Amino acid sequence: MNIRQAVESDFGAMWPIFQQVVSDEATYVFASDTSYEDAFAYWFGPGVVSYVAEDDGQIIGMYKLIPNQRDLGSHVANASFMVSPGHSGKGIGQRLGLHCLQEAKKASYQAMQFNFVISSNGAAVALWQKLGFSIVGTLPKVFRHQKLGYVDAYVMHRFLTA
Repeated sequence: MNIRQAVESDFGAMWPIFQQVVSDEATYVFASDTSYEDAFAYWFGPGVVSYVAEDDGQIIGMYKLIPNQRDLGSHVANASFMVSPGHSGKGIGQRLGLHCLQEAKKASYQAMQFNFVISSNGAAVALWQKLGFSIVGTLPKVFRHQKLGYVDAYVMHRFLTA
């Protein structure tokens, strides 16, 4: 598997992954009918640096790295990850996460914060905890899960320095 910076022409292969991940409305705030244009802007808008994971020339996952806040909060990174459902459970998310942490450190971020990790997404919560993130806050019933109703979201954080 190779992880590299994404280019706009990759979006044709990223789009089906995006659609599959958001289709069940269980792990991301995007509605299942999010437009191609809105999804493209999410991955390639101003200030966004995106990466893709390729296996045998096929894009199987992606992440984006951005400042968590502007100006005086820009020393903390934020990221979003998606892995093709057909490739889940193979360690791709962990490899993307580790790559992202390295890229964030190289970009001189001091910490990384996830603002909205859906509490019912046990795989994501466990992965981020395995990679050193702590739950620093709980946002009660802020996500409208398609099957579970209103569920909590976590704010997760970790420093990038030793």
